[in-house]
Amino acid sequence: MLVERSLDVGAIGAAAKGIEVTYDGQRGHRVLGDGEQLALALSNLVANAVAYSPAGSRVVVSAQPADTMLDLNVTDQGIGIPAAEIDRIFERFYRVDPSRRRSTGGTGLGLSIVKHVAASHGGEVLVWSAEGQGSSFTLRLPRVVSGPAQPGSTPAVARASEPAGSGASA
Repeated sequence: MLVERSLDVGAIGAAAKGIEVTYDGQRGHRVLGDGEQLALALSNLVANAVAYSPAGSRVVVSAQPADTMLDLNVTDQGIGIPAAEIDRIFERFYRVDPSRRRSTGGTGLGLSIVKHVAASHGGEVLVWSAEGQGSSFTLRLPRVVSGPAQPGSTPAVARASEPAGSGASA
């Protein structure tokens, strides 16, 4: 499952810092798209939340349906992002504080990848942040909605462990 894979990816870094990574949301929702790409995007958000959070804090991942979309939220208690920088954080190689590169690692590509994956799946990524309080990133993706099938439509949906291009379950 998409969320579980993303939590597993962040578990090692979180354990090293004593950060609790938990899931708090509805289960069983399915999203349309490439399971590998979606797992990469959500894993990037979890990894960032862990990297920019202080030791002993908490990162929460949740999934909530919103009409025909599924909101996958990653919320941390980290350093937050200055309001003046929010518009730039999705640019390739952009870092709010370049001096933190050594302590957090990374290339500055993670959020641009998240934005690209969201857009290529008909979704979007939203962010709320306050300096010193933390951040919340929402990966909003089209979900499978129960109901009568539309003529000529065959949504590609499957578990994230199936071949690329088939979809993912959250």
